Amino acid sequence: MSETIKKRAKAIIVGGSIAGISCAHALISAGWDVVVLEKSSSPPKSSATGAGIAMDLLSQKIVKSWISQPHLLQEITIPLTIDQNVVTDGDKIRILTRDENFNFRAAHWSELHGLLSNDLPSEIFLWGHLFLSLHISEDKASVSVKAKCVQTDEIIEINGDLLVAADGSLSSIRKTFLPDLKLRYSGYCAWRGVLDFSGKENSETILGIRKLYSDLGNCSYFHLAGGSHSVLYELRYEKLNWVWYVLHPEPELKGNSVTMKVNTDMINNLHQEAEEVWHPEFVKVMKESKEPFLNFIYDCDPLQQIVWDNVVLIGDAAHPTTPHGGRSTNMAIADAAVFGKCLQKWGVEDLASALEEYQRLRLPVTSKQVLHSRRMGRLKQGLHLPDVNTFDPKTASQEECEKLLPHKNMPFFYGVPGLDG
Repeated sequence: MSETIKKRAKAIIVGGSIAGISCAHALISAGWDVVVLEKSSSPPKSSATGAGIAMDLLSQKIVKSWISQPHLLQEITIPLTIDQNVVTDGDKIRILTRDENFNFRAAHWSELHGLLSNDLPSEIFLWGHLFLSLHISEDKASVSVKAKCVQTDEIIEINGDLLVAADGSLSSIRKTFLPDLKLRYSGYCAWRGVLDFSGKENSETILGIRKLYSDLGNCSYFHLAGGSHSVLYELRYEKLNWVWYVLHPEPELKGNSVTMKVNTDMINNLHQEAEEVWHPEFVKVMKESKEPFLNFIYDCDPLQQIVWDNVVLIGDAAHPTTPHGGRSTNMAIADAAVFGKCLQKWGVEDLASALEEYQRLRLPVTSKQVLHSRRMGRLKQGLHLPDVNTFDPKTASQEECEKLLPHKNMPFFYGVPGLDG
């Protein structure tokens, strides 16, 4: 085939969440055609149930390089310049650690997703399509995917040069290659909610929570309670994002999600239990948040391999992680950026070298970050760690408290191989 009519390389991306659409941006920038398969029937709306995301400086830089109007990232995010770990001391809150060089920005998940997806060609998305199976050609030069249209049950087949698994921590594609791999349960779950207080800026609830957490608006608060901890920070458009981590026996997962549907009784129990642990002002925020949801927190011991022939794992499919280092979304964005640079460097003619380099660059980074995030979660929840005493926020020394600073201690936080310079 002559060079003038040679077809462009094509990647099939399974998963239309932030990891998947980040890959779409990176691969398109590298000169690839992409198609994105996503089982959800449509893109999330700005009011959709979801959680807050704290973006580090690297993710901010990468996202700005992908979108046509970089200033829009500033418009949908709020600066988090301070990170504080605090504990209740009598009727007051005592600061355990305070980092004034946090340099994160907070976004609602759906706002960041919308910003990224709206800057991609709409025709690359196949919404409402469920991945069924994959087949790698005998010469390892191509891969085909079968998917089912959720609405019509029609089975389609798509052929490409590369398959990107961005289908989350319970990845179906990963299971094809690692059928015996089990996720590791952390021992606790997370209640999550977002309070929309637009038009209620001067309500008793908002005035009360701002008095209790006086730096709210540019600060991420981690409130430790001994065997439990919570997170609170503000989002753009008059929203508060909160998380409460609660010790809980391992559930029996149903379907392909670590998120559990909750009912009114479960929410009422949440509120009652919160009254026994948290300040009334924080309980009010929980009670006024619509549609709180429940995540069970899993991670995975680091994988030894994230590439098989022309199939590659990205984001949570490659490194399921606990949320305590703020790594999940940030690792996924960095994955995509590094992968795009590897593809650009080697070209489709040497896809194997691009995939090998991606795996070599990312495995050391994500493996150490996953294990450090696990350690941070166990520390803040007061769970056993073999090399330190169980952390008690009410009696901990300043030296012990310094270990709560996840980003100062996070491996590779200030430099990611493949994106340095």
